[in-house]
Amino acid sequence: MGFVKEFKEFAFKGNVLDLAVGVIIGGAFGKIVSSLVEDVVTPLLLNPALKAAGAENISKLSWNGVAYGNFLSAVISFLCIAMVLFWIIKGANKVVKKEEAAPAGPTEDQKLLTEIRDLLKSKNNI
Repeated sequence: MGFVKEFKEFAFKGNVLDLAVGVIIGGAFGKIVSSLVEDVVTPLLLNPALKAAGAENISKLSWNGVAYGNFLSAVISFLCIAMVLFWIIKGANKVVKKEEAAPAGPTEDQKLLTEIRDLLKSKNNI
């Protein structure tokens, strides 16, 4: 019974459950970002460049037998994903900063206590 109890305590700790939820949400978010990059961003950026280069399919690009098209596609996808994630994180940081309240100034009680402290210090120094 000790093993089962230990496993239950381990498996249902808050950290393990939080990690599991994070992994699942991360996988779903990864699919959203991949779709955005592959279906929206990359075609908007890549199609004009391919037409200018005279190649309609990036995977067919090659030079002296070296097929560099797929590698180039992977690099462009990586850069697009990095840019999209940068925008998302930058936007999230702006939202978090707006939600943070500015530190409040001293209350009336604190101001009064500060004045009393300063008066006591000045009388002790006389």
